This record gives sequence, structure tokens and C-alpha cells, in this order.
Amino acid sequence: MARALGDRWALRHTEIDALYHGPNWVPRPEFLADVERFAGEERWVTEWQYISKGAGEILEPRAQLAVWLDYSRSVVRWRLFRRTFARSFARKSLWNGNREGSVWRMFSRNPERNILAWQTKTMHSWRAKMPAALARNPHLTVVRLRTPREARNWLAGLPIRDPR
Repeated sequence: MARALGDRWALRHTEIDALYHGPNWVPRPEFLADVERFAGEERWVTEWQYISKGAGEILEPRAQLAVWLDYSRSVVRWRLFRRTFARSFARKSLWNGNREGSVWRMFSRNPERNILAWQTKTMHSWRAKMPAALARNPHLTVVRLRTPREARNWLAGLPIRDPR
């Protein structure tokens, strides 16, 4: 969604995973400085992640719009499974030379090793976090989209902005 919104509104999209993950999946020490740098620009878009790592304190006050994809567990689960399996099978290079681990990791119960276990642990956490985020940032407009169809329709209804 962040990439699509960036394309539609001619915003520079910064994939926050690429800033966080260094080689061998080690967090990059310059992560927050990099977040500070791109969020200091006038026009940007990124994913709202790594809040517990300090990114929220930088992004929230500077953001104008938050698009909340509040999809069902089954939609998120299927997408995570499909993406993780495809990346693992293809050995696709991700951020800073990292690759998705073995598909066997999806059988681990450890959320730090298995994205599906992580999803189970964190699913719908934004339902609890969003009221506090809005209280801290009353300037923030939130668009809550509950289905992929709703998201596609919302995005399609947005005006296309000239990159100039």
C-alpha cells in the first residue's frame, strides 16, 4: 500500500524494512538516523512499523495520513504464507543481501524465527495501539481499510498527483 500510494501521489517511498535489517538480519545501528533523515523531507511515505524500536516517535508527529490495513486474520495469514513461501523457495534477495529463511522455519513456534507465529502474537495489536497513537497525534488522519477490495477501491478513488 505504501508503494502504491507513493506511486499515485508522487511521494518517495522508503521501505522501512530495508533501513532496519542489515546483513545477516542484524539491526542496523543507523536505523533511527535514517528514519529521521527521510522523515525530515517534505514528502514521503513508508510503512508504519518498528514502533517499539523508536520509529514511531519520529514518524508519528511528522505524518499527515495513516492508512490502517485492518484485514482479517485469514487474509493476512494467507498473504504472509504465500509471500514467505515464495521468497524462501526462490531464495529471493531482500534487504542488504538477506534472504528468507528455510520454509521449515514456518513450523517454529518462536515469533522471532517464524513470521506466522509473529502474526499470531501481534495480530490486531493496532486495535489497542491506535487510540493512544491518535491521542498523541491529533493532527493525524487515519483511513481504516478492512478488506483488500476496500483498499483497492480507496486507492483507485484517489486523485493522481503530478510529480512536479
